[in-house]
Amino acid sequence: MNKFDELIGLLRHQYGELQPPPAKGPFELVMWENACYLLPDTRRQLVFEALRQQVGLTAEAIQQASDETLLPLARMGGMRPETRVFRWREIARTTKLEFAGNLDSILEKPFAEAKRALKKFPNIGDPGAEKILLFCGVGSGLPLESNGLRVLSRVGWGRSQKSYGATYRSIQDALRPELPATGLLRAHLLLREHGKVLCKTDSPLCRQCLAEEICSFGSRYH
Repeated sequence: MNKFDELIGLLRHQYGELQPPPAKGPFELVMWENACYLLPDTRRQLVFEALRQQVGLTAEAIQQASDETLLPLARMGGMRPETRVFRWREIARTTKLEFAGNLDSILEKPFAEAKRALKKFPNIGDPGAEKILLFCGVGSGLPLESNGLRVLSRVGWGRSQKSYGATYRSIQDALRPELPATGLLRAHLLLREHGKVLCKTDSPLCRQCLAEEICSFGSRYH
């Protein structure tokens, strides 16, 4: 068993089986990413499900909804609700204008092309696009957000650098030879959860971590 498999096995024992977001398909996942700002996933889900129930999670429904309908939902998502409504409308407009209202069509394209298509949307960069494609079952490699990136850096992959992008590439390059062919969605969810719950930016709870003994950062506390 390589070190990555060992890490994910330990995290799976620590957290159990985690569920992906309730969003299905690329359009819903783009809306999920834009549902709120700097708030927990529980609030993100409240906003997302309210949009589903009160408006409808289609480009047509979002485009036709009034500001009077959208703004109260956007306020549930934190700061700058007017900007959030603008982004929701931009997601709908781009989906209708460039993808004939059907963002699922990108799933039939080559990975690089699908990734470029997703980056047309607000708040979707390379990691976000890769994550959405992974959730849709057409991913390539292991997409990471800041929590998962921090975990892997501390355990010992890659090098932490001044540039977030450089750190991301360093860790991805170091990790690539160890990645399994399957189970990457589970790995993504577990790494994200671990970074949020125990392997925090400040004051990480290393003593509670089952992976402490294989972690370069955690081993300092032995």
